Amino acid sequence: MTPYIPPLSPIILDPIVRLALAEDLGRAGDLTTDATIPPETRLSVVIAARKPGVIAGMDVAAYAAQLVDPELKLQIEKPDGSALTPGDVVARLSGSARSILIAERTMLNFLGRLSGVASLTRKYVDAVAHTQAKVVCTRKTTPGHRALEKRAVRCGGGTSHRYGLDDAILIKDNHIAACGGSIAATLERAKAYAGHLRMIEIEVDTLAQLEEALKHGAHAILLDNMDLAQLREAVAMTAGRVALEASGGVTLETVGAIAETGVNFISSGALTHSAPNLDLGLDVV
Repeated sequence: MTPYIPPLSPIILDPIVRLALAEDLGRAGDLTTDATIPPETRLSVVIAARKPGVIAGMDVAAYAAQLVDPELKLQIEKPDGSALTPGDVVARLSGSARSILIAERTMLNFLGRLSGVASLTRKYVDAVAHTQAKVVCTRKTTPGHRALEKRAVRCGGGTSHRYGLDDAILIKDNHIAACGGSIAATLERAKAYAGHLRMIEIEVDTLAQLEEALKHGAHAILLDNMDLAQLREAVAMTAGRVALEASGGVTLETVGAIAETGVNFISSGALTHSAPNLDLGLDVV
């Protein structure tokens, strides 16, 4: 059964969708539709999958349809997170032909992009399903579309690292360098600032750095670009004391072996920055 993924709030969707529609309509609106389609024309269409994958973005597509014409009727056949085979009908849309033709490309652009993210995520999740590791996305998202893309990762069965700079402390190598190169000093500053509800994670490149981070109270540790032997040793050294995240150079071909080392989380920017669009089409019925 497909888990329910709540839609994003209209407060989040509204500026994103309005910008996309305004970009498409430009200064003069849909010239082709205005020139060829009588105002009274009605239309019924389906949105269908042309390739296998996982659907995501129905919330934003529905919002686009409603902004164009509140009287359009959208019936969702495949909720977000559903697996698709070619030919599957994702949704049915009926109403003013002009409105449907105006909304078509914006709806499909969102659906194709976000379903691509969900589909790639599902492949990564399936590759680690025999382990306890969770696949997480990063901040490597399309500017302005982070909420949409991170929700799409959830639709694919993954989860999220930070949404932004403001929801956790993640100390990376450049932070350590700017603090004089001391992991201990950097962590002490972070703990003094954070308060009791803030998560503190620190990135390490070596097992020696890992040992130092464990001594000084990090809540989670990011193991950056470590090979499989180092990851296994890191898991043994940590012995479950803190959560371990593997990152750097993760691919669909390597993620399974990384998960088998025993790390808790595997983060990959590719889920959002390199996902190909899923091919979906809108056809008149």
